[in-house]
Amino acid sequence: MSSTSVASTARARGAATAAIGILTTLSFCHLLNDMMQSLLPAIYPILKSGFRLDFGQIGLITLTNQMTASLLQPVIGLYTDRHPKPYSLAIGMGFTLAGMLLLSAATHFYVVLMAAALVGLGSSIFHPESSRIARLASGGRHGFAQSLFQVGGNAGSSFGPLLAAFIVLPRGQGSIAWFSIAALVAIACLSYVGNWYKASGAAVPRTRGASLTHEAVSSRQVGIALTILLALIFSKYVYLASLTSYYTFYLISRFHLSVQSAQLHLFLFLGAVAAGTIIGGPIGDRIGRRYVILWSILGVLPFTLALPYADLFWTRILTVIIGVVLASAFSAIVVYAQELVPGRVGMIAGLFFGIAFGTAGVAAAVLGRVADLTDIFFVYRICAFLPAIGILAFWLPRIEHVD
Repeated sequence: MSSTSVASTARARGAATAAIGILTTLSFCHLLNDMMQSLLPAIYPILKSGFRLDFGQIGLITLTNQMTASLLQPVIGLYTDRHPKPYSLAIGMGFTLAGMLLLSAATHFYVVLMAAALVGLGSSIFHPESSRIARLASGGRHGFAQSLFQVGGNAGSSFGPLLAAFIVLPRGQGSIAWFSIAALVAIACLSYVGNWYKASGAAVPRTRGASLTHEAVSSRQVGIALTILLALIFSKYVYLASLTSYYTFYLISRFHLSVQSAQLHLFLFLGAVAAGTIIGGPIGDRIGRRYVILWSILGVLPFTLALPYADLFWTRILTVIIGVVLASAFSAIVVYAQELVPGRVGMIAGLFFGIAFGTAGVAAAVLGRVADLTDIFFVYRICAFLPAIGILAFWLPRIEHVD
């Protein structure tokens, strides 16, 4: 082998190693970001008693956080598609840092709202840009990259309530400031990612002549496909909201489990969701994302229909299957949509992350109201039919892989 070939091979291996390092760093920062995001609802009992809030004011905190975290994501993604900013991730995490510090020192309800808005703004910047860089660092394995990135967020969402229980609840509101350390660590990591992004040469605006749709499908087909994907996101996240928000109450009510036992069952389900997230992307890379989207939504229907009538043993089994299969869809949906609209990677990531977060928040509130008016069993009987919306995936166009 010539010296030139050896040098080329060494450079290729170095690039691959750097890309895996970037993906791992993004996943770790996703963990830190979503951990701080999930801390806010976890400390609602402290805020409610400390500021003498009613449930309407608690809802306003959630609304403020969700408005900035969800609705701004596609707007920010669209802007950075046109004007890439290598260090926007670190700057965005700066907003989260400010929100954590402000929340720890807040003495008035309106200051809490401002802190919630800052934390949400940090998340709205983080998700579309980090998804774009994960795709850039994927080496063509877009599904794997999106799954690795997403699993960090799932882990962080589960850590937030645990840390709130063991740190914030015993020590009070001021201890929230300790979580600013996580934001500082994330800023340092994301600055490193920004350096890599800038050096890669990809941080340049898309040329005006670049195609904004996949060449194999028409603009009308792209519009229909995106509508179908958003309907699937609705189906997936409303059903997941029913489990993440009310599964413990269901177990306690139906099987008379203790709170601790019910929490362990919830942890088992969340672990299955994390496993499904990391599995779905690589499978989509291998067999095609359209098949993963179809069978992860529609394929879970028999299990969701059986769940409300199962005994405790089969409830455990069914929820693990549901968690793994249903969670495998999201990475495939995001990457498939990015391939449909290749010139709008950030906007698409922001749109789908934003819709996912917003849908989950609204669904949790609506399903809670339905449970109040009926009972928790009725909620699971009606939600069981949601995966039937997955039949729409048959109408998704067959597209080739886009690097």
